[in-house]
Amino acid sequence: MIKPIDIARKLKISTSALRHYEAWGIIPKVERGQNGYRLYTEEHVAYFECIRAMYPGFGMNVVRKTMPLIQKGKLTEALWIVNEVQVKLHEDKQKAERALHVLEQEQLEPLPGGQQKSWYTIGEAASVIGVPNSTLRHWEKENLIVPQRDLESGYRKYGRQDLRKLLVIRTLQTAVYSLDIVREVLDEMDQHNIAHAIKITRDSLVYMDHLIMEQLRGMSYLYKLCSVASKT
Repeated sequence: MIKPIDIARKLKISTSALRHYEAWGIIPKVERGQNGYRLYTEEHVAYFECIRAMYPGFGMNVVRKTMPLIQKGKLTEALWIVNEVQVKLHEDKQKAERALHVLEQEQLEPLPGGQQKSWYTIGEAASVIGVPNSTLRHWEKENLIVPQRDLESGYRKYGRQDLRKLLVIRTLQTAVYSLDIVREVLDEMDQHNIAHAIKITRDSLVYMDHLIMEQLRGMSYLYKLCSVASKT
């Protein structure tokens, strides 16, 4: 049996964090000794190590989804949840690279199967950026983007400069930048100064490279945990 303080010291966290994980149900049930102290096993250690290793690359929401599944022996279900996060990171990286290309080249590629256009509808703009229409409406509500309106129909009209801004917004929010930073970058774009936008977009790509390495580390501990869990 292993003492809580020994695990906490090894992982450089508090013993209260261990108790939180237990309360959340993301580690197996813990037996108690006659003195009332928790009695952790090597299996518990494997869970704790995996939780701490996965958190930086996948976030606690994913951890809280996958750990109970592993306890139930649903290993592949847990792995598919993790895989979905990795797929999204790859998609976000592609969008960030496209945003950087647009910023540096100052041009937009035409819509698939179509010609370069001066104006795009909300549906076309959302398709180019790779987000739902509702996301563009939300950004408009946050005053990040203010498209023109068709005088007759009242429909939104997104110009090529608007699409460049949308790509930047999408990239910055993926990298978890605050709305204030996003607004600062957009203001500089309005002043025809895109150097800051380019820098932050490049920084977001560096951050994604860091994130995928953190995910690799988390996956190594997840593999170890699955091996331990499958034997119990």
